[in-house]
Amino acid sequence: MTAAPDLILTGAEVRTLDPARPFATAVAVRDGVIAAVGEEREVRDWRGPGTEVVHLGGAHLVPGLVDAHSHPVWGLDMATGADLSGVTDLAGLRAALAGAARTDGWVIGHGLDHNTFGGRPVDRALVEDVLDGAPAFLRLYDGHSALATGAALATAGVTGARVFEQRSEVVCDADGRPTGHLVEHAAMQLVESVMPRPSYAARRERLVELLGAMAATGLTGAHVMDAGDAELVGAVAEETVLPLRLRFAPWCMPGIDAAGLAELVAAQGRGGRHWVVDGVKFFMDGTVEGGTAWLEHADCHGQGTAAFWPDPDAYAAAVRHLHTAGVRTATHAIGDAAVRHVLDVVAGLGAGAAGRHRIEHIETAPDALLPRFAELGVAASMQPPHTAYTRADGGDEWSRRLGPARAGHAWRLRDLRDAGATVALGSDWPIAHHDVRAVLATARTPRGAASTRAGLTGLEALEGCTTHAARAAGEAAVAGRVAVGCRADLTAFALDPVESPADELAQAPVRLTVTGGYVVHRGK
Repeated sequence: MTAAPDLILTGAEVRTLDPARPFATAVAVRDGVIAAVGEEREVRDWRGPGTEVVHLGGAHLVPGLVDAHSHPVWGLDMATGADLSGVTDLAGLRAALAGAARTDGWVIGHGLDHNTFGGRPVDRALVEDVLDGAPAFLRLYDGHSALATGAALATAGVTGARVFEQRSEVVCDADGRPTGHLVEHAAMQLVESVMPRPSYAARRERLVELLGAMAATGLTGAHVMDAGDAELVGAVAEETVLPLRLRFAPWCMPGIDAAGLAELVAAQGRGGRHWVVDGVKFFMDGTVEGGTAWLEHADCHGQGTAAFWPDPDAYAAAVRHLHTAGVRTATHAIGDAAVRHVLDVVAGLGAGAAGRHRIEHIETAPDALLPRFAELGVAASMQPPHTAYTRADGGDEWSRRLGPARAGHAWRLRDLRDAGATVALGSDWPIAHHDVRAVLATARTPRGAASTRAGLTGLEALEGCTTHAARAAGEAAVAGRVAVGCRADLTAFALDPVESPADELAQAPVRLTVTGGYVVHRGK
């Protein structure tokens, strides 16, 4: 070491995930980079007069954990108002809405489970009588649909069906009356554009609070699958240290023109300390529960046979344009047809595409598609906590729509790893809670429809939030390992995240979180 480190972590059981040196007991950090990895006896030689030394008392130190799919900025707007995630039936929903606080006269809610409606169509008539005429906008948990009341629709000037460039729908009944069910982003935006919105100061406060809470679970980074808010994030990053590294992938939507593509290319690399724009996010379909997942064959409601891009070839052209410009892409693809199409498009890009593109979610996929991930170098980015929205008995909306055969292909984490794929793990906050310990635990013991198949091992789950997340972001050379020259992003647990039982890991105390050499969380 040519100069004394800024920080030394010692007295730890270090699992480096570096094949050259799998284990150690001390780590030194200088200028945000790991400067030395060794044994406790070496600390005396490393330290200088200004070095902070933290003794971890036998804690288990691993590479900093990363959420490979999250929305910590856009989610500030999604997760506003009443939290409806605990509602399980229509009676409970009506009671929650009757007592809900109002924001500028509106009732706003989020996290509403499709299963709450017990198989009934989502319709404002089920709840309007308990709202005394107040406009209401209730986001369903999938983030791709919402329920708006008649007063909210009237405020937005929505009186019937609309035509959109992307796959979206204002659902109407046989008489052309909007039911209030808004499916996909463009339809929801009609009402979102007229809703009350938190002030800049309130959003800033919530962002700082959220990122701190995420770091307290052991997270040091997040792959942000939206454009976020550059003004807000940039201002916070200048005023303080962002507890998480944020990598933003702005959306590329159907109908984009040459100027729009040029703008996405120009945005790459913009950022500041601990945040950067790197990549572009596409949608190839929507959700199973909403009937908008793109499937090889219709779901049990006769839906799911159309892509989010009305012209899938236009999607291919956009991906090709960005790939040629050196831009990484991530594509939301839940249904089997959507997954197949993305793989086909990447295959058409040639050998240079390996390691540069990824697919998000992959909730159902047949055997034949699995080997193609490794063959093409396409990363699988998956969210194990989503399995909790399904039921092992098949009685949930997701399983009922797909039917037993396709529901039997649910969240194939184990099968994709066995096929040699890079499998990066995340939460998709605010769709599921951001606690990375739950991501690790659920990857090992999937729930609901996925509970009948084996999960990942403890080591594989840890790799999903470290080495495999780094691969999915093209950062394997500088992240995901505790090795000299890698970024000083580190997480210390009281328990061994590999050997501890999954249920214990989900509650494991987080002793320390270090991002870029900064201690951003100190636990007990």
